[in-house]
Amino acid sequence: MTENTSGEAPKVPKPPEPSGVDLARVALRAARDAARARGDAAQQRKQARRGGLRSGARADGRDPMALGSAINRLITERGWEAPAAVGGVMGRWPQIVGEDVAKHCVPEKYDEGEHVLTVRCDSTAWATNLRLLAPTLVARLNEDLGHGTVQLIKVQGPGGPARRYGPLRAPGSTGPGDTYG
Repeated sequence: MTENTSGEAPKVPKPPEPSGVDLARVALRAARDAARARGDAAQQRKQARRGGLRSGARADGRDPMALGSAINRLITERGWEAPAAVGGVMGRWPQIVGEDVAKHCVPEKYDEGEHVLTVRCDSTAWATNLRLLAPTLVARLNEDLGHGTVQLIKVQGPGGPARRYGPLRAPGSTGPGDTYG
């Protein structure tokens, strides 16, 4: 190091002045800080005038929502439109297929990936009848739900008796009890 013998204060290099993008960043940060300070002060004045946080005449996130609106928003956010519509159809099954068919055939499940509605009938005769009506029912369901929601109706007959192990008949019985229609 060299000593300064002239008695002058040593010169310290000045940092370069911000320019271009750096100058814009500094100005933006200062503007944000000032706006935040104004906003905090204004919010505190409003709360002091009103006596705390309350919802005003305008709707905001704190206001209660009607149950139907809340459910519709949830269904839309989660992407449950098609399953909810099919669930509505299952509830209105007698109006869609008619009272006679609804007494003997019940929708069991809907496979959203394959667009298949599974229906169980209480006899093989009604299962055959529903298989003949299936194209008409698919068209009617798609009018109500939107095109392509149901592409196939899978019709199942009545479930068979529980499988027994051992002798097929118990002594004195007349058989498995035919309920196949």
